[in-house]
Amino acid sequence: MRLWSDSFKDGEAIPARYALGKPHPETHVQLSDNVNPHLAWTDAPAGTKSFVVVCCDVDVPTKPDNVNKEGVTVPADLPRTDFYHWVLVDLPAERTSISEKEFSDGVTPKGKDGPDGPQGTRQGLNNYTQWFEGDADMGGEYFGYDGPGPPWNDELVHHYHFTVHALDVARCPVEGRFTGPDVLKVVEGHSLAQASIVGTYAIYPNARTRA
Repeated sequence: MRLWSDSFKDGEAIPARYALGKPHPETHVQLSDNVNPHLAWTDAPAGTKSFVVVCCDVDVPTKPDNVNKEGVTVPADLPRTDFYHWVLVDLPAERTSISEKEFSDGVTPKGKDGPDGPQGTRQGLNNYTQWFEGDADMGGEYFGYDGPGPPWNDELVHHYHFTVHALDVARCPVEGRFTGPDVLKVVEGHSLAQASIVGTYAIYPNARTRA
């Protein structure tokens, strides 16, 4: 399989319109357009019955001590973990692309509905559900796509892995409320092929890539 996007080039920066947060000259960060990017793929193997789409940031700080705090930064060498931004399942086998704005167009405070998604798809909970927990303005369950929003003081450029899996089943074997790890666990036994691209994003002006 081959995957690409007209919204950004593999290995290059993701434009701010596809992010949840973007830089602000006075407050450091502000909400952005939060539009899902275009994705397209070819050469799915024979026997493909559905597709799964996952977007994961692999550079999220493991310690929140300095996150979004004045006068300090999140060190680039801090250990990192995964943060899922999008988990989409049951995309029909005849699909070969996702249009910009098709699954997200704007920030929805206090969460997004799910798991039922457009056109018979289902969408998992993304990690903003945990990130905004306890926030009076933003707290809630976030299903579907919500774009990059790294700490505004993080020294490290974040890497967002978009992956499409071709499955041998029409319905991904997860039920109810599910997450990225839930889907990846069951996909292992049903994936006929997969393809990935990576986009980068940062809000901190002096962010740098990991050596």
